[in-house]
Amino acid sequence: MSIAKEGFPFIFVPFAAGLALIIIPLAAGLGAAYPALYCLCLVLGIVAAVFALFCCFFFRDPEVQIAAGENLILSPCNGTVLEIEEKDDERVLRVFLSIFNVHLQRSPVAGTVKSVVHKDGKFLAAWNPQAQALNEQNIIAIESAAGPFVVRQIAGFLARRCVSRVKAGDALKAGEKIGLIKFSSQVDLHVPKKAEITVSPGDKVRAGVTPVGVIK
Repeated sequence: MSIAKEGFPFIFVPFAAGLALIIIPLAAGLGAAYPALYCLCLVLGIVAAVFALFCCFFFRDPEVQIAAGENLILSPCNGTVLEIEEKDDERVLRVFLSIFNVHLQRSPVAGTVKSVVHKDGKFLAAWNPQAQALNEQNIIAIESAAGPFVVRQIAGFLARRCVSRVKAGDALKAGEKIGLIKFSSQVDLHVPKKAEITVSPGDKVRAGVTPVGVIK
């Protein structure tokens, strides 16, 4: 299993720090002269190493079999469906990503990136109704043969950065990687009104694997 490149600083820095906190005091004989300080360094080193291992898990990038099928809309992320909102001209599928979910996002359909807009904002919890409007986010607009789709990457109270891997003009295949959100977060998928959503609140979905709707 590979690791998303965005996770490397979160892995290497604490791992190196943890290793230094464990090895240097041991090599310097700090345990005999200052046992309390040595124990503190050891504990901090272990904590840093465990955090690095967790980041290896968090930023994992597993191989997936992209779902194939005519007129399918694929989930843009891994997580749990929060709600489906009906609007005048579109439907919005909201998905919550816990810290245990894979945090890479994928294109729900084949198409061309129309725009990528970054919006600074707050870091409200993903289940807060105002999160989708007020939190930091990236808005990725995709023009497809079936109409416009929007993947909205929304930072959460732990997430502090939304990363887009695409830019305007990029041609995308359905299920292709488009970005990542660091730590817990939310992803909204805006689909045309004519599209039918086939999942319900509480359902678990996987990016590029779970069909969340069909284009009629």
